[in-house]
Amino acid sequence: MQFRAVLVGIVLFVLTACATPVTDGRLRVVATTGQISDAVRAIAGDRVLLRTLLGPGIDPHTYIATESDLFALQEANLILYNGLHLEAGLSRVFENIHRRGYVRAVAVAEAVPQHLLLEWPDHDKAYDPHVWHDPQRWRYAVIAIRDALIAVDPAGSEIYQQRSERYLADLQALDRELRMMAERIPPERRILVTAHDAFRYFGQAYGLRVEAVQGISTATEASASTIRALTELVVTNRIPAIFAETSVSPRTIEAVQNAARAVGHEVRVGGALYSDSLGEPDGPAGTYFGMMRHNMQTIVEALTS
Repeated sequence: MQFRAVLVGIVLFVLTACATPVTDGRLRVVATTGQISDAVRAIAGDRVLLRTLLGPGIDPHTYIATESDLFALQEANLILYNGLHLEAGLSRVFENIHRRGYVRAVAVAEAVPQHLLLEWPDHDKAYDPHVWHDPQRWRYAVIAIRDALIAVDPAGSEIYQQRSERYLADLQALDRELRMMAERIPPERRILVTAHDAFRYFGQAYGLRVEAVQGISTATEASASTIRALTELVVTNRIPAIFAETSVSPRTIEAVQNAARAVGHEVRVGGALYSDSLGEPDGPAGTYFGMMRHNMQTIVEALTS
């Protein structure tokens, strides 16, 4: 808490001490995650100059802002972040920036209706922030992104409206595609074991039971009792594969694999899923749609082989 207070103070000092941002006529947008940036690019195109704080493989739960991040925030016309405590170390910074009126800052995932949010166990009045893993829920965040762009750039309203309609239609088509892929998994194998608890929305959307070594935030430690319980689940259900994540150390998921092996069940690490970040920009998981297809394809292939 002391560190966060210092960070807030640094950011506010930078914002108040600097002059009006230098611009080239384009809207300067800072997005925290690749998922948000993907929607901004699709909706706004070259109308904005976009900076993404959290690149491939970066864990938002434990991220600490850099000096270049602070200057990007200072120069921004609009800040778009996930919210729901995903960017734990930055959320208070964004809230203070917005409240003091320096820059418009919007928590896009908080546009998802509360009845569609899953509770965060052991956190009072908190919700699972990983809403992008369900395209139907993510639609609400995309609409919030569109509306935020229109609010700071009314002249681009028609462009943002038209391009967002195409993006939203693509989300609907993606959801249908993923449902068809998930149907290939035999009912008895629809158990998804991952490194941390980021896939509950995904599991609810596509009929998978989701279990994880770590909790919703990677800041939580994996306990020996959780590893034992997951090992028993894997062995009892003869689960063929469990999954690492690109932004989380594979150490804990490998501990489950080794524990299962010790009692005679060989379970594979079926691949690495993109839980909190997209892949490299030039790779197959470098977009939101590519990331979602990669995750589903990886899961289906590992659980049906």
